[in-house]
This record gives sequence, C-alpha cells and structure tokens, in this order.
Amino acid sequence: MMDSHYHTILVAVDGSKTADLAFDKAVQFAKIDHAKLVITHVIDIQTFANVRANQRFIDQNVTEYAQELLERYEKQAHEAGLDAVELVIETGSPKTLIPKVIAPRVGAGLIVCGAVGMNAMERIMIGSVSENIARYAKCDIYIVRPKTLN
Repeated sequence: MMDSHYHTILVAVDGSKTADLAFDKAVQFAKIDHAKLVITHVIDIQTFANVRANQRFIDQNVTEYAQELLERYEKQAHEAGLDAVELVIETGSPKTLIPKVIAPRVGAGLIVCGAVGMNAMERIMIGSVSENIARYAKCDIYIVRPKTLN
C-alpha cells in the first residue's frame, strides 16, 4: 500500500458503472488514511449545449440529478464508515474544473476517477476526462479501470 497519507481524497462521479468503481476505491483509500472524502460531480455544459428545447427545465433537472447522485454516494460513504464527507457540484468542463479548480480548493492529495465514461466518439473529439485530470492535476491521481477492459 501507499506510504504517504492523504488528508483529503477527491473522487469524481458521473453515475456510470466506472464511477461507482472509482467511488468504492476512494472510500477504501479514505478509510485506510482516515481521510476526508470529497465527492464531486461536474455538470458538463457541452453535453447540453445542443439541447436548447427548454433550457430552464433541463438546467433544473440536471442540477437535481447531480444533487441526488451525490447524496446517494454520500449515504454509501457514511454507511461504509466515513465521517468526513463533502459534496461539490460545479458547472462547466470536468476536464479542467476537477484538476485546476476543485482539487486545489478542497486541498486534495489524491484524485480518484474512472478511466471511461464517455463513448468512443466523444473521447476522440475532446479527450477523456481522466487523461486531462492526469495532465493538469498537481496531486496524485488514481485511475480506476473496469475489469472488462483488462
């Protein structure tokens, strides 16, 4: 296991199966290090940029979804025995917000994220979120891969 102890661990979630794996791993690390777990979800504006139908309805629903998603993860973290859990919802590009804004702000020593989450076309177009987090983060990164990819 790791020598260094992390005081704050940031995990990025989006509701995908890979995010669930990343969350479970982050909980394990937080328990080992008695660290604070910060669970973040970034509402990616690009995803909704082409949906103009009823913008206010979409914004409200997306925010509610993010809130419910994080509260579900928070409940799981508490059930797993973690006391210090913080939730962060931001709007923008997860690729830059997670490593450049959220991680420094919460004082993350480790960022845990899933390797996939987007479809192949989106990855080709914009690069994966985990690649960008690894590129920009000033702290350690742990990227969780689904077992099926190995």
